[in-house]
Amino acid sequence: QVQLVESGGGLVQPGGSLRLSCAASGSISRINYMGWYRQAPGKQRELVAVITSGGSINYADSVKGRFTISRDNAKNTVYLEMNSLKPEDTAVYYCNLGSQGRHYWGQGTQVTVSS
Repeated sequence: QVQLVESGGGLVQPGGSLRLSCAASGSISRINYMGWYRQAPGKQRELVAVITSGGSINYADSVKGRFTISRDNAKNTVYLEMNSLKPEDTAVYYCNLGSQGRHYWGQGTQVTVSS
C-alpha cells in the first residue's frame, strides 16, 4: 500500500507563487516516476509535470517557464514550484506516482488564483 500526502495549496493572487509538496510512504520498492496533474471544474484531468527516477522532466506547454518540478529521492517527496500564477491555473492538483506498473494518486490539493 502506497500513500501520497499533498500539501501547499491555497489562495493566491495572479502573479503570485505557491509550492506544492507530495510525500510518498508505504510499501514502495522502486519509484519509476512522480508527477503532478490538475483538474479544473468541468475539465479533464491533465498532466502538469512529471519527473522520472532518472531525472527526466516533462512539462505541459501551459506551465513551461513558470513551474518547476523537483524531487528528493531520500524523502520520496516531489515538489512543484509554481510562479507567475494565472487564474487559469486554478484547479485541484493531484500527485501521481508510478511504481512497478502501478499508479497511485494523492487526495488532491486546491489551488485558487484570484484577486
